[in-house]
Amino acid sequence: MIKSEYERSIGFLVHDVARLMRVTFERSVRDAGLTRAQWFVLAHIMRTDGQTQTELAEETDMEKAPLGKLLDRLQNGGWVERRLDPKDRRIRRVFKTAKVDPLTDVMNDATDRLYEIAFDELDADARTHLVDGLIHLKQNLVAHKDG
Repeated sequence: MIKSEYERSIGFLVHDVARLMRVTFERSVRDAGLTRAQWFVLAHIMRTDGQTQTELAEETDMEKAPLGKLLDRLQNGGWVERRLDPKDRRIRRVFKTAKVDPLTDVMNDATDRLYEIAFDELDADARTHLVDGLIHLKQNLVAHKDG
């Protein structure tokens, strides 16, 4: 592939856009004192509070051991707590603490600014088509992830 073909490759574009969005988001929330990895995990916990550590590892595409260490740091900082599952005491579930609640506004504001930057000069129809197309790609890949 020549350079211009790489620049139009969906794989490269999705990866580069996601990376740039992460970096831009991190820059706008750095004052909260969390690392990018911690923000990433907290965002997943905020979206689905009470997941098992295994579910969280799968959702974040992290190995269990590094995720466990990251959760240790978040727990020591008072951001999350782990609780035994009432039905199976071998399972630990991860919950956000009240300390995370003020971050919701910080994250939402940072996300709004990020989208303003990323979608600048992209009309509503183009944005809708882009999002719909990405959702379709995701659904196709999820449907075939085990096959």
